[in-house]
Amino acid sequence: MLRIKDIDTYYGHVHAIKKISVNVDAGEFVTLIGANGAGKSTLLKSIIGLQPVKNGSIEFLGERIESDRSDAIIRRGISIVPEGRRVFPDFTVAENLAIGARARKSTSAEMQEDIDKILDQFPRLKERWKQKAGTMSGGEQQMVAIGRALMGRPKLLLLDEPSLGLAPLVVAELMTKLKEIHAAGATILLVEQNVTLALRVAQRGYLMESGEIIASDDAKALLESDAIRKAYLGIEH
Repeated sequence: MLRIKDIDTYYGHVHAIKKISVNVDAGEFVTLIGANGAGKSTLLKSIIGLQPVKNGSIEFLGERIESDRSDAIIRRGISIVPEGRRVFPDFTVAENLAIGARARKSTSAEMQEDIDKILDQFPRLKERWKQKAGTMSGGEQQMVAIGRALMGRPKLLLLDEPSLGLAPLVVAELMTKLKEIHAAGATILLVEQNVTLALRVAQRGYLMESGEIIASDDAKALLESDAIRKAYLGIEH
């Protein structure tokens, strides 16, 4: 579904992404892990068209997209849950979700069907339906952000640090929800600093460091690898 080949991305003179190649097949749950500043979020911004790619190619469903505008990329079927959630604070839950559907053409019946699915996945949003998003907790806002992204009926769902700033119990609940969304048929690329949780929910993983991919493997193998255990879990054999 997604084929990233040898891309370079710069912030001014800073070489943020260095010849990175990443693949995500239809139906997969893939995670991109690494320390803060490794370049993970920059890679997502490159995919979605928010950060220009200088070299290399990004293909989505067999078509090049690295030169497309963000709105065109979203219409192709990629949705992103941005870092920090970025909900519209003065809009209600209902209004935030409605905004998520604007990138596609849909009937009222189709919109209601999608809303019903999201409220089944996140019952708390039903309770908060008419509440302004800015008055909700961080975990509830993250539910709104994910629901808004799902309203676009994405073929590929990108998530940028969804656990950031959330309590451990909320994070665990969130990861369970992501597993359920994947099991329902979503293809997911998750960027996450919480290495252990990310590798427990994903099928495959890529480890980034200083703008480069330094390891990739099945999630379980990566979690048990010496590099991960030493660098991120503080465990040595």
